[in-house]
Amino acid sequence: MNTNSRNVTYSTVGDYQLPNLTLNQPRKPLGKYGRLRRTYLMNHRPVLYNTMLLNGSLYPTLTELEQTAVAMKEHLMTELLAKNPAPDKEKNQMQWVQHMNSLREQVEEVIRTELIYS
Repeated sequence: MNTNSRNVTYSTVGDYQLPNLTLNQPRKPLGKYGRLRRTYLMNHRPVLYNTMLLNGSLYPTLTELEQTAVAMKEHLMTELLAKNPAPDKEKNQMQWVQHMNSLREQVEEVIRTELIYS
């Protein structure tokens, strides 16, 4: 590593000099899908996780994935509702809830398979 191109400061801890490193984390917290992806990377792809964390591309990537997943969820829900219309909410409330939960779970499974765990 070329230390001339970066201004790295060090602090002395005991007999060692440690670099003063800080991570640029976003001010906005991650959403559900960003946290799921981060957990997946930490547990199953630690080398990729650490590489992205150290070069500063982890949180921008997770934020972008979050936005993509939310847009995909909205799009797929409208598509599934068009193909499988929900029962009347006023007459059959429990069937409506069951139907909407079923559609939501289908969409969540697609998002987890295609974006989170890939």
